[in-house]
Amino acid sequence: MVNGVSLGTIYALIALGYTMVYGVLKLINFAHGDVYMVGAFAGYYIATALDVQRSPSIGKAVAVFLGSMVVCGVVGWVIERFAYRPLRNRPRLASLITAIGVSFLLEYGFQLPSLRDQGQTFEGVLSGWGLAVPGWLDRLVLWLPDSFPPGPTPRFFPEPFERVDWTVLGGVHVSNYDVVSLAVAVAFMVGLQLIVYRTKFGMAMRAVSFDSRVAGLMGIPVSRVISGTFVLGSVLAAVAALLVAGSRPRIDPIMGLMPGLKAFVAAVFGGIGSVPGAMVGGLVLGLSEEMVAGYTVSSFRDGIAFAMLILVLLLRPEGLFGRVTVEKV
Repeated sequence: MVNGVSLGTIYALIALGYTMVYGVLKLINFAHGDVYMVGAFAGYYIATALDVQRSPSIGKAVAVFLGSMVVCGVVGWVIERFAYRPLRNRPRLASLITAIGVSFLLEYGFQLPSLRDQGQTFEGVLSGWGLAVPGWLDRLVLWLPDSFPPGPTPRFFPEPFERVDWTVLGGVHVSNYDVVSLAVAVAFMVGLQLIVYRTKFGMAMRAVSFDSRVAGLMGIPVSRVISGTFVLGSVLAAVAALLVAGSRPRIDPIMGLMPGLKAFVAAVFGGIGSVPGAMVGGLVLGLSEEMVAGYTVSSFRDGIAFAMLILVLLLRPEGLFGRVTVEKV
């Protein structure tokens, strides 16, 4: 039960990114799971720079969280600005294919060997292709870690603070990582609810979700709201990645593939476009996985998500909290 709730909150955080982007753009951002992966590696590089492995502390853990959230927020903004915005008025299939392409770019781009390890620079490689690159861009690359891109070899995330285990309720083992993960996830989900329903930005998000053209005519900066939604969803993905990396420290460039797909299932189960639905869907999926793994065959845990997806699409395609919409033709 404890593991199911902990895992469910992770799926819920990732699913919120899917459902918010779909709400304002009617787009399934299949690159969202890979933004989750970027958040894990951003935290890994920041933790390495702060020497968290040798001297973990709460202050360094907070710094790792904030740094990773900033990196993922920037990545989300860049993806929306340069990959999706030029295709906003094109057929939706073009945006969907672009989302898959961005996903592959991140997955396989992070598996490339480091140019610095090969004795090369970005400027030298691009100039070899006949492209002129400003010198400041190459100097900016010098700020990247020596081992970036990380390559296909898995890395092990350092523990940001010391692990403490407790035994409660007659033999149930709970660690401080489980408690912190649940508390942080719930805090961010409550914070998102407050942003969506208690702020002007949230009101603008809901207006754009209802009708972006009318919202634009009423003076709402639609492009800015959509960019802010991508940033917000990417920040939540970074939080989920660090919560997972803290308790399951193995990270690799394709670690976002399966959690991203399962979070998409959770978003569809709860009702794509519904913030409360994404939260409930994530919790139900996490609990279902742990129950299947604990009481049946553990290899079925990945299949239960897609079985749920098939059942939802057959019995209630709009999801638990979704609304049936009628399109006029």
